[in-house]
Amino acid sequence: MNSTSYSTPDCPLPQTCLPAWDVAELPEAPPLSWRHWTRFIGPGIVMMGIQIGGGEWLVGPEITARYGGGLMWIATIAIIVQVFYNIECGRYALYCGEPIMTGFMRLRPGPTFWIGVVLFLNFAAVIPALSTQAAAVIASLIVDRPPAEADRWLVTLLSYVCLVAVVLPVLAGGKVYNMLQVIMTVKVFVVLIFCLIVGVCFVSAENWFNVFGGFLKFGSVPVSNSPGEETLVNAFQFRWTEGHWPEVAMANIAVLGAFAGYAGGGGLANSTYSNYVRDKGWGMGSRVGAIPSAVGGRHISLSHLGKVFSLTDDNLRRWRRWWRYILTDQICVWAPGCFVGMALPALISIQFAQHSELFHQTNRFEWAQAVISADGMRHAPGLSPAIAKMLWLGVQLVGLIVLLPSQMSIVDDVARRWTDVIWSANQRVRESLHSHQVKYIYYSILTIYVAWTVVAQYVFNRFGTPKLMVLVIANLANLALGCTAFLLLWVNVRLLPKELRPGWINRAGVVCCGLFYLALSGLVFYQKQLPILRELFQGVVK
Repeated sequence: MNSTSYSTPDCPLPQTCLPAWDVAELPEAPPLSWRHWTRFIGPGIVMMGIQIGGGEWLVGPEITARYGGGLMWIATIAIIVQVFYNIECGRYALYCGEPIMTGFMRLRPGPTFWIGVVLFLNFAAVIPALSTQAAAVIASLIVDRPPAEADRWLVTLLSYVCLVAVVLPVLAGGKVYNMLQVIMTVKVFVVLIFCLIVGVCFVSAENWFNVFGGFLKFGSVPVSNSPGEETLVNAFQFRWTEGHWPEVAMANIAVLGAFAGYAGGGGLANSTYSNYVRDKGWGMGSRVGAIPSAVGGRHISLSHLGKVFSLTDDNLRRWRRWWRYILTDQICVWAPGCFVGMALPALISIQFAQHSELFHQTNRFEWAQAVISADGMRHAPGLSPAIAKMLWLGVQLVGLIVLLPSQMSIVDDVARRWTDVIWSANQRVRESLHSHQVKYIYYSILTIYVAWTVVAQYVFNRFGTPKLMVLVIANLANLALGCTAFLLLWVNVRLLPKELRPGWINRAGVVCCGLFYLALSGLVFYQKQLPILRELFQGVVK
C-alpha cells in the first residue's frame, strides 16, 4: 500500500555548508518491551558507565562529606536538563544518522569556524585526570596505605601505564562502540551492586535519608557563620524570615561547579550520545554505519555523510517507534542511573570519609583523594580488622573499575569526535578515503591524543595536582555544555523538517540547560579566574 508523502524530490533538503544528505527508507524499529530487556542495553548504559567517573567518585563524595546531602539538589537540576540535551542529540542522529558535531559543521559560517569553536570548548579533554587518580589507587594498593608526597614518583609512573593501558580495549570488538558497551555495562552493574551492598550493610538509615533526601532540598546553599565555618541554609526560607537573600560562601565555588559538571555526563561528552545512537544502529544510523575497530572491524564501514528519510506515513510511524527508544533510554535508563550513580558513592563517603586522617588534613597529598573513603573504612570504629581490610581492598578495586573505563571513554570520545568532524567536514577526506577507511583517521587521532596527554600529564604531575585537573576539567565542561546546548537547538530547529522538530517543552529544557551551565561557568570565572586576571593586568600596567 502506498503511503501519503509529505515531502517529495521537488521539495529540496535544507541548504547547509556541507553536501546534502542522501535519501533512504527509515528501517523498522524492533519491538521495545520488557520481554526483550537486552534492547534496553544501549547508548544510555554506555553513557551511564562514562558518567560514573571522576565526579561521582571524587567530587560528589567530597561535597557530601563536607555538606552532607544538602547540595544534592544541584545534581537533580543538572541531570534533568541534561536529559533534554541528550534527547535532542538523539533526535538529530535518528533523523540523519550523523552525530551532532557534524550537524554543527553544517551551520553557517561553515566548518572552519565551528572547528575552531569545538577546539576551544574541547580543551578540557587534554587533561588526563582520571588515569592519574587511578594510578594513586594502584599505588595505595602497592604500599598498603594512602600515597604520600614520597610516593609521587610511583604515582607518576603508574599514571603513564594507566593512560596507555586504557587504549587497548578500543582496538577490538568489530565496532569500537561494541567494546565500549560491553565494558560500560559490566562497570555499571559491578559498581552499583557493590555500592548498594556496602550501603545496605554499613551505612546508617540517617545517611541514606540525608543523601537521597538531598536531591529535593532545592535552594540549600553554603554560608559562612560567625566562626568562619560553612553551614547550609535554605535560601528561600532565609529570604522569607530575614527579608534578604543569604550571602553564599564562594570559597568552594569551583568544587560546586565541578559537582554540577560531573553530575550526569558533562561537557561535550553529552554530545557523544548522538554518536552512540548512530553506532548502535538506531533510526537512520543503520543506513550510515559505524567506526570499525582495528581488530575485527574489516567488514564495517561508515558513510561520510548522513541519510534522511521522506516524511511518508510509514516512515513517520517508524519514527515514533524509534523515538520511544530514545525516550526510554534517557528517562527510564540513563536518568535513574545517574541519580543512583551519584547517590551510592556519596553514601560510602558520608559514612566513612570522616574517619580518615586525610579528610581532616588541609595540606594532604591530594593524589590521595580517590582513596579517602577506603582509608576511612579501614579506620572506622565498629568494624572488625578483617571486614575493614576487605572493604579497604574492595573499594579501591571498584575505584579502578570506575576510573580506568571512564578515562578510556574520554580517549575514545576525543578520537571519535574529531574523526567524525574530519570524516564529514573535510572535502579532501570525503573524496579520497573510502567508507571502510575511517578507522585510519580514528586511530591516528587516538595515537596523537595519547601522545599529547602524556605531555599534559607530566605538566600537571610536575606543577599541579589531580584534584586541580578534576576541577579544571569540570568547569571547562560547564562552558562547553552551556554553549553547545544553544547550538544543538539551532540545528534541530533549522535543519530538521517541521514534523520532527522539538516541541516547546524540549526547547525550554535545552534552553534551561544552556543557561544553567553558562551561569555556573560564569560564576566560577567571576569568583576565581577574574581576580587573577585583574592582578596580572595591574602588574602589567605598573
